[in-house]
Amino acid sequence: MSSPLAPPTPGPRSARRLLSPGLLFALPFLVLFAVFMLWPLGQGLWMSLTDTSLSAHSPDFIGLDNFSEAVRDAEMWRALGHTLWFTALSTVPLVAVALGMALLVHTGLPGQWVWRLAFFAPYLLPVGVVGLLWIWLYQPDLGLYNHLLDGLGLGQVAWLSDPSVAMSAIALTTLWWTVGFNFLLYLAALQSVPDHLYEAAAIDGAGAWRRLWSITLPQLSRITAVITVLQILASLKVFDQVYLLTKGGPDNSTRPVVEYVYDVGFTGYRLGYASAISYIFFALVVLASAAQYAALRRREK
Repeated sequence: MSSPLAPPTPGPRSARRLLSPGLLFALPFLVLFAVFMLWPLGQGLWMSLTDTSLSAHSPDFIGLDNFSEAVRDAEMWRALGHTLWFTALSTVPLVAVALGMALLVHTGLPGQWVWRLAFFAPYLLPVGVVGLLWIWLYQPDLGLYNHLLDGLGLGQVAWLSDPSVAMSAIALTTLWWTVGFNFLLYLAALQSVPDHLYEAAAIDGAGAWRRLWSITLPQLSRITAVITVLQILASLKVFDQVYLLTKGGPDNSTRPVVEYVYDVGFTGYRLGYASAISYIFFALVVLASAAQYAALRRREK
């Protein structure tokens, strides 16, 4: 027997009455999500099972042939290797440099708004502007960097035409362009560290380095993990700056897997095969994300 103080249990009709406003408010999002996410995903998956081509009028169903061809495609694995190499080159500096910049601003440098603007402003630039600017900086004869190297008595560097240097040059461009976002995340996290921790450490005689290693960095461990995950995912999807700076060259030595999908689909006209490569890459990214999420959950326990 129910207690007289217990709230009445809503019946089916009242439950539907409560549910309908929620569905009404969510309906615009659900429609847009279905049109711009679910339908393209389903369409791309279907294309990956066909021989769809920009030059053909009627695609035929070929099953998993595109996937089996992609697994044997040496160029796809080479492009995936370039993507992983770029991710390794860019992720560590983008985390470490952003942390250093946030620590400098947080310590109370004079004219903080100038430093914040200078650190974050490049992130607001369109990728086309960034690409054009850094192409001029990397010019062999007129570029700033080779001019500085000449002044130091060092030899010039073919920044974008030397296969051993080009990927590092792209990573440097990416660092200058996108580090401001990570800088803001770190700065917000630093401002949330309780002041009483630093006051107690100062009373105990802890110096600046000890406070950094024993208080600041442990307090930033969670945001560091989040930034690292976000940066890895962003680096795996690199395309714009590579295409603008080198177009995947020289000799395809900087071509990432996303650009390879573009080349196969819109230069080679093989949309079905490009879709299959996209889904293989999507599966690898999902696996990497799941592994990172599991590591974060294990670390929090």
